[in-house]
Amino acid sequence: MKKSRLGALVAVAAASALVLAGCSAGSGDSGDTIKKGSSVSVAQNSSFSSYNSNSANGNSTYNSNITYMTSGNWFYYDSTPKLVMNEKFGTVEKLKDDPLTVKYTIKKGVEWSDGVQIGAADLLMNWATGLTKYNDEKGVNFTSAAAGLTDAVSKVPEVGDGGRSVTLTFDKQYVDWQLFLGFGVGPVAAHAAYTEAFPDVKGAKADDAFVKAIQDDDTATLTKVASAWSTKFDWTDMPSDKLLYLSSGPYIVSAAKKDQYITLTANKKYTWGPQPHLEKITVRFIQDPTAQVQALQNGEVQIISGQATADTVTALKNLSKVTTTTTPTSTYEHVDLTMNNGGPFDPKTYGGDAAKAKLVRQAFMLTIPRQQIVDNLIKPIQSDAKLVDSQVFLPGAAGYDESVAGNGSDAYSKVDIDKAKQLLAQAGVTGTVNVKFMYGKSNTRRAAEYALIAASAKQAGFNVIDAGNDDWSSLLGNGSYDAVLFAWQFTSLAVLGSQATFTSNGGSNFNGYNNATVDSDFKTLESTISDTSKQKELLANVDKEVWGDAYGVTIFQFPDVTGFSNKVTGVKDAPLSPNVFWNFFDWQLK
Repeated sequence: MKKSRLGALVAVAAASALVLAGCSAGSGDSGDTIKKGSSVSVAQNSSFSSYNSNSANGNSTYNSNITYMTSGNWFYYDSTPKLVMNEKFGTVEKLKDDPLTVKYTIKKGVEWSDGVQIGAADLLMNWATGLTKYNDEKGVNFTSAAAGLTDAVSKVPEVGDGGRSVTLTFDKQYVDWQLFLGFGVGPVAAHAAYTEAFPDVKGAKADDAFVKAIQDDDTATLTKVASAWSTKFDWTDMPSDKLLYLSSGPYIVSAAKKDQYITLTANKKYTWGPQPHLEKITVRFIQDPTAQVQALQNGEVQIISGQATADTVTALKNLSKVTTTTTPTSTYEHVDLTMNNGGPFDPKTYGGDAAKAKLVRQAFMLTIPRQQIVDNLIKPIQSDAKLVDSQVFLPGAAGYDESVAGNGSDAYSKVDIDKAKQLLAQAGVTGTVNVKFMYGKSNTRRAAEYALIAASAKQAGFNVIDAGNDDWSSLLGNGSYDAVLFAWQFTSLAVLGSQATFTSNGGSNFNGYNNATVDSDFKTLESTISDTSKQKELLANVDKEVWGDAYGVTIFQFPDVTGFSNKVTGVKDAPLSPNVFWNFFDWQLK
């Protein structure tokens, strides 16, 4: 499993797409393009856990793959990649430069699957869930993965067009103004969250009530709505309550079984974007890559994609009537160290001495066999694979080489056990240092990475305790581990893609990282509209600060391996999330 960032790197050198990429919107109802009885099954290596992929708990790549196919959007990337507006869904229009004023409008007739008009309430939900003030553990708390990302608009947006639009007046210039409210509405309808909190208020009346609560800053009401938004939509088996899986997009969830599958059926009302061809898409959860290949060979699935091993690639290439592709993705593997749990990397453990804690973090980072992991596990899949040496740029992105040259990552290019021991001694640490290490236990590649890290760290005096857990995603930020191995996947070309991860109040800051310079740099970056050189400079400084603070290490860029039956057409890899799912609407059966 990977966690999704809600934005992306500057100038990612990759074609394709997050939302509705590379396909022009069709005409007519979805039913006009769908072949009756047609279905395709896709294998992925982690199970669905939440319909709210925008929450901190639900923010994983695999949850997002599902909600991507059930969501309507006003933007997509073409294959350039160029951001293109899907005007069948709505429009985003800049009304004024000073102050920056932007109007978001949903077209009349664009509805949730229960017939409720999508509109201002849903857009206000996007805005509210990103506000720091509404992600407060002691107050209204949406527990959003995008916490802090909408603070640039402190004034409540103005509702218009009969409840189908909101107009935002920014506090200052904002670089990603087009994407400020995301690509569309979130997976959770505002009226659904409100009704889950207040069962007697339903439909359009629930939307109106939510808008009023926002306008009145009614914290008592919003607290209950936020609780429902954060928890009620975490389900694995098919819920009986239809509000928990409303669709605004091409498909609607029709069946689900915990740790087994989730099935989507075409939304025949959907006319506001690219039209799908398949009546059903089933995503099956098969953790073992070898078992995925077997399922493809047996015809149980028609597409497999994800974290393959070298053995997987070999097995796929030996199959007849199967096409295999390997594509570098916008996903990178990394190890993060927890700085706020009273463990070995937390200053509190050393009486608040931040310098000592950093020495211990540096020592552990020096034991991580980054190059060995790449050589042993990734090069057999992608022979030219290299270390990723940046926390904010991917290889090939504008600014990557310049940032790497000065960010300090070279200090961790090789394992140095002797230096690690010296740093521990300098910190006054004696005896064995226990490190609880979390990773996806059933993930074959992650298990191999963990074994290499644990064996290496032991040589320097670290006792790496196996805290592998297949539910690791839901445990992020809870303080139960000292180090964690997972991946970030970027979802767009937004400049502020890593803001939620590295700012002190960011919704994806899971390890208690706090650096005033980093916070300041991102604030400056928000207002740096057209100066791309300044943008790269600020991001490079963030990169340097993060490495300098011994935050953790990056390791490799994911080579996603896709195998698909020759019975299926239209399957194409894409480096940006959601990878192979990006053009699901093009998939057809021969």
